[in-house]
Amino acid sequence: QVQLVESGGGLVQAGGSLRLSCAVSGDTFSKYAMAWFRQAPGKEREFVAVISWTGVSTSYTDSVKGRFTISRDNAENTLYLQMNSLKPEDTAVYYCAAAGKYTFAVRPALYPYWGQGTQVTVSS
Repeated sequence: QVQLVESGGGLVQAGGSLRLSCAVSGDTFSKYAMAWFRQAPGKEREFVAVISWTGVSTSYTDSVKGRFTISRDNAENTLYLQMNSLKPEDTAVYYCAAAGKYTFAVRPALYPYWGQGTQVTVSS
């Protein structure tokens, strides 16, 4: 059973940066496409970014393009989300998720494995 553990969240001022990490264990990391989602209070969970199992292909929601970068290190079994130029509207709990190798999707329902989430708070 694959397990995902996020870290790196915190409180940052608008314009600042954070790097989230997601450590994966229990199975071969490179078997999975990986994604980041976020959920703000009172809102539905939304897609942020996805990366293919090779790391070659990535996709982002429009609101984070040019500011966030998703990456992975298959040797270290770790997924990353570099977040720059943070805005108050980026405040949310951020989740990493894993899906089958050939998944490249934005719908949360297509990801069977989830971490517990890490809080990101951006102050104005």
